[in-house]
Amino acid sequence: MSDKKTDGLALDAKKAGERVGLTSDEIIINGGKPLRGRIEVRGAKNLATKAMVAALLGHKQSVLRDVPNISDVRVVAGLLALHGVLITRGENDEWILDPSNVEKAHKADIDAHAGSSRIPILFCGPLLHRLGEAFIPDLGGCRIGDRPIDFHLDALRKFGAVVDKQSGGISLTAPNGLRGANIELPYPSVGATEQVLLTGVLAEGHTELRNAAIEPEIIDLICILQKMGAIINVEPNRVIFIEGVKELGGYDHRAIADRNEAASWASAALATNGDIFVGGARQEELMTFLNVYRKVGGEFEVHDDGIRFWRKEGDLNPVTIETDVHPGFMTDWQQPLVVALTQAPGVSTIHETVYENRFGFTDALNQMGADIVVHKSGLEDERRRVKRREFEQAAVITGPTPLHGADIEVPDLRGGFSHLIAALTASGQSKVSNIGIIARGYENFIDKLRKLGADFIYEG
Repeated sequence: MSDKKTDGLALDAKKAGERVGLTSDEIIINGGKPLRGRIEVRGAKNLATKAMVAALLGHKQSVLRDVPNISDVRVVAGLLALHGVLITRGENDEWILDPSNVEKAHKADIDAHAGSSRIPILFCGPLLHRLGEAFIPDLGGCRIGDRPIDFHLDALRKFGAVVDKQSGGISLTAPNGLRGANIELPYPSVGATEQVLLTGVLAEGHTELRNAAIEPEIIDLICILQKMGAIINVEPNRVIFIEGVKELGGYDHRAIADRNEAASWASAALATNGDIFVGGARQEELMTFLNVYRKVGGEFEVHDDGIRFWRKEGDLNPVTIETDVHPGFMTDWQQPLVVALTQAPGVSTIHETVYENRFGFTDALNQMGADIVVHKSGLEDERRRVKRREFEQAAVITGPTPLHGADIEVPDLRGGFSHLIAALTASGQSKVSNIGIIARGYENFIDKLRKLGADFIYEG
């Protein structure tokens, strides 16, 4: 018997895969073979999509380079096209975005194109500036927590937006225009910080944002906005000052490399006892990850054009990790790394402090032979450095435990890639379904598995 939630997950995965040319939604992997070779990472999912939205703010065309071939990029491109933005593809993953004829889009079309993406919420500020109104459909995304949009809506109200929650979505208007505001976020949310940046740059007057997120992708977005003519100062202690300007031009920008994808492939090298060179990976954005990687028993070499990752001789080491906002250990890094930790003798503990439901992927790992216990209310630990948070969880991993093949259904983006790593590490054969979800943030991952010598069957 099927249920609506499972059916909806499969449908989202299928749509995501189709957007980037995947014709099958499952892969059969024969595990136990080390991954070896070189792959490339390009523009970050968490920057490229936001940079595309930023183009709405300008009155001239923008050029974004190193755009990854992922389904989230295709979703944003579709939404921009609905609003009259002309998009043309240049050479070498260059996208040209012309916002000269921005117009209102039909609600039904927005809903149909948005799918499971949460990016549409970031259209609010730019559309309010350009059209005086915006409509945002009910938001989807990975099932890793509620991730409420209250931070976004509260900030938009402070700018002067009128928010009307309707059946099927949210309608926003700005009858008196948008004005600068003093905003303090309850939590340094990346999405809410992006919302304030994209709204504040054209708002009349000054905006002060306190407790802002300062991830590398945020700084790269600020660089883009500055190229367009914005005036933004990043101060100490997570404070950002924005001086509103009357108009913005375009930009020409090469997106920052995807550090999350780089860390995922590094974890795959560790778990499979492989040796992977990740072209495009940069040490600056991965320093916290690299420290933990070395503690676990991984090794790396930093080169001008990327980073080589492999596993040292001998056993892996158990570790304790606390996820946190930048410059802490990213929540997106812990899921792929958990697979390697199942092979480390001893007890590892992951304190997840960012999302309240990010350990759902461990059910499949336990099915494959792992020993992972999830504590849904977290764990006390006097050695902790990150402040305990209300909705945090913890996972205790006891190893080493040999993994064996199984049938797995991908639950979310990072968890899905973790399932791929587990199948590649395990003895025997695994069938991984709903792999279209992985295409939301991992570019051409099937081809990359081929380049690394993985043993699999994919009928696509």
